[in-house]
Amino acid sequence: MITRRFSHIYIEEAILDSEVIRRICTSFPNAQQVPIGHYKDVFCRKRQDFRLQKRTPKLILAMKRPPFLYSGSANCDSFGNHSFYYTSSMMNCPYDCAYCYLKGMYPSANLVIFVNQEEIFEEVDKRLAAHPLYLCISYDTDLLSFEPVTGFVDSWMKFASRRPDLFLEIRTKCAFIRPFLSRPALRNVIVAWTLSPEYVIKNYEMGTPNLAARIRSIKAVMKAGWQVRICIDPVLFIDNYREDTSWARHQGTDLKVWERIYQGFLDKVFMSLDGDRLTSVSIGAFRMAKDYLKRTRRRYPCSRILHYPFKLNRNGVYCYPPSLENRILGELAKYAARFVPLEKIRIFTSSIP
Repeated sequence: MITRRFSHIYIEEAILDSEVIRRICTSFPNAQQVPIGHYKDVFCRKRQDFRLQKRTPKLILAMKRPPFLYSGSANCDSFGNHSFYYTSSMMNCPYDCAYCYLKGMYPSANLVIFVNQEEIFEEVDKRLAAHPLYLCISYDTDLLSFEPVTGFVDSWMKFASRRPDLFLEIRTKCAFIRPFLSRPALRNVIVAWTLSPEYVIKNYEMGTPNLAARIRSIKAVMKAGWQVRICIDPVLFIDNYREDTSWARHQGTDLKVWERIYQGFLDKVFMSLDGDRLTSVSIGAFRMAKDYLKRTRRRYPCSRILHYPFKLNRNGVYCYPPSLENRILGELAKYAARFVPLEKIRIFTSSIP
């Protein structure tokens, strides 16, 4: 759980007196509440300093307007689902990962919470009347990290428990798991944890739980009977960053730095987790849309991750050169197959020449 105390909470005037607003504001008793007409008056204003805001973000509470559902991005794995959608109950993420596309997607680093969940639920029911739905509810944020404040994950699971044709994916790096231990496991809910080597977490995933905490959470949630997916995404090509990898030179092997880091990481993960019980393992390399990367590089001019000489593919996405990406993903999938049945390993490739 993110424990930042927001100094200011901006609230749309139309929802000032709602019960959900009062409940959220109770978590931040010292915050100054500022009425606003529309969340974009604050979130989309000109000449904002994204990096400064990321250090001291403000909270914005708003009503979401249509559309409530969006087609899943081609840059994300649909896991074979034809009706692949996502919804955003929040905009921006409380974590500060160096490689995150949100740094180039939004004009502001402030967090927006949309409080009108019932309208989103109504739209989902309309879609379900036509066909089953695979819905990601934690797509442009980490919804679980704010669960003690919003209770949104719990609401979504109550909603899904009465709709067998709705399949929810809850993507997270969070270690907060109370919602999954306080109810019977649902077969139409997948909890998808993004895992990274401790080296990557320490250097590039600021504010996130460490690897050991995430593994403990996964183990407990699996024991409670929930479906769990592990997402090793994005895999970073560490070699070209000239990092301090003196620890790796004493392993007595000719492996490249990234191979040492990621193989050691997989060894650690599967010393604690039974790979046979996982729903799947998803592996994908770094990629980012052209416009997002351009904007993010401008905001973070000294980032070695972001200023790697990526290649632009025909879909307008920057990624590693095809030969490098295929090697990275192939080697990592091969090593993961030592612990997980091969049919459960999914590789997401973006390097289209």
